Amino acid sequence: MTKRKKLGELLVEAGAITQAQLARALEEQKRTGERLGAILAKQGVISDKDIASVIAKQLGIPFISLRKEKVNPKVLSMVPESFARRNLLIPIDIKDGKLLVAMADPLNVLVRDELALLTGYDVDVCVAPSSEIKQLIEELYGVRGKVEALVREREEAREEPALPDTEINDEELAPVIQVVNSIISQAIRRRASDIHIEPQSEGVLVRFRIDGVLRHVMELPKSVHALVTTRIKVMAGMNIAERRLPQDGRIFISSDGSNIDLRVSTLPTIFGEKIVMRILNREDILIGLDKLGLWDDMLDEIRRLISKPYGMILVTGPTGSGKTTTLYSILKELNTVEKNIVTIEDPVEYQLEGVNQVQVNERIGLTFSNVLRNILRQDPDIIMVGEIRDVETAEIAVRSALTGHLVLSTLHTNDAPSAITRLIDMGVEPYLVASSLIGVIAQRLVRRICPHCKESRTVENGDIWVAEGLPPGSVYYVGKGCEECGDTGYMGRTGVFELMLISEEIQRLTVERASASKIREQAIREGMVTLKDDGVRKIRAGVTTPSEVMRVVF
Repeated sequence: MTKRKKLGELLVEAGAITQAQLARALEEQKRTGERLGAILAKQGVISDKDIASVIAKQLGIPFISLRKEKVNPKVLSMVPESFARRNLLIPIDIKDGKLLVAMADPLNVLVRDELALLTGYDVDVCVAPSSEIKQLIEELYGVRGKVEALVREREEAREEPALPDTEINDEELAPVIQVVNSIISQAIRRRASDIHIEPQSEGVLVRFRIDGVLRHVMELPKSVHALVTTRIKVMAGMNIAERRLPQDGRIFISSDGSNIDLRVSTLPTIFGEKIVMRILNREDILIGLDKLGLWDDMLDEIRRLISKPYGMILVTGPTGSGKTTTLYSILKELNTVEKNIVTIEDPVEYQLEGVNQVQVNERIGLTFSNVLRNILRQDPDIIMVGEIRDVETAEIAVRSALTGHLVLSTLHTNDAPSAITRLIDMGVEPYLVASSLIGVIAQRLVRRICPHCKESRTVENGDIWVAEGLPPGSVYYVGKGCEECGDTGYMGRTGVFELMLISEEIQRLTVERASASKIREQAIREGMVTLKDDGVRKIRAGVTTPSEVMRVVF
């Protein structure tokens, strides 16, 4: 019988480590009893991902990234958490009648045999980095254990007099708190901007929006849906008895020294209440203008623009394009003791020291237009209106800009020139728009290439990028996917911008009610960099990818 090779031998044979490095690691193992792979990684000799890759190549076993794999909740229940932790493995799914299992050490035949006896299935093995297995065990078994405790409590409660669905008894309180806390902390750890908890016909889907893209995270049993939604509504100060109408609320928590604000929204669906929690981190939004992704030339233009004593500046783009972050960055730059800054917001997303912020409350008549009208008696230098939603607000904002105030606001349009025609379509007189507006910033958010797995590509003849400004032979970059970025190839986001300055010629076109396309043509003649141009520039600089710019801008 052939002797089973050990991990150290495989790594030395592959040239991944030296005999001397192995000897040092084995000495450490004798003292501590740790796994050899963990010791080698800790000593900086080789990463756990490289260890897994070597094992896969040497043994002909598939290598997988668990960040891309979706684990079947049913197979998770077949393997006890203690067994998974002890042997550093995670069951993935049943495929072709066999249990597919990811292991950090697939060389351990005894564990594979034990797993087959435990589950009653033949076992197919793939190899994955130990850090990914550990993280998945924490995420899946951690939440699963808490959910199972919650389900058990619910089942036991059925034997007692029934409580309304919106009530949580003392026994259920601890497990449901742990489930909700686990979901929120996991989302923060994974840099999510939104948490979606979506009831389906037979379960509850949990998804996170990371870098602008929704990703499946887990599925909860349908039986815990009412408990989870009730807990979140209690935390957000909502009416737990009202399940027929949408509600809004807020949760304030502290995580790793950061103050996190969760904006909670409920929506009644045919399968129950859907909850979305927007994660607002003060550190993420209160950044300087130079951190937004603006090139130096455009940054200088914006700084000149906001230094003017009066006029209106609009930031435009679709929902989720970073308009609020840009406005807050401008306010941060303008916020000095010499300036009286007043904002009207719905809602106030972040509290700014030294800024007078007003929260709109339409139920009592505290509307954008009403507040804006009264703000003018407060001797403001700078006014920020969260969004221009109607003609009354637009007209007051325009007149405020004409009477010696710098007015900042947002609109929902696709590009900068369309902001002019949008104001006119709302009912503002063209001559007022032409006289008050001094600049428009249009923007989008694109994902940044992960710096840990960035690699170059060359544009070939026939590529669709050729027609968009990347000539054949030019170099661009992509992220091939790695452990750091969850194998997406992206990490974080940055802005793509279009800045239109209002010249005399654009004022003339505005008064003449020219179309957005005519205004756009004139702005480009005057040197306006379009969203597309800025996107291509960021592709060439290796900031983002052609496919990402195509997805967001084109």
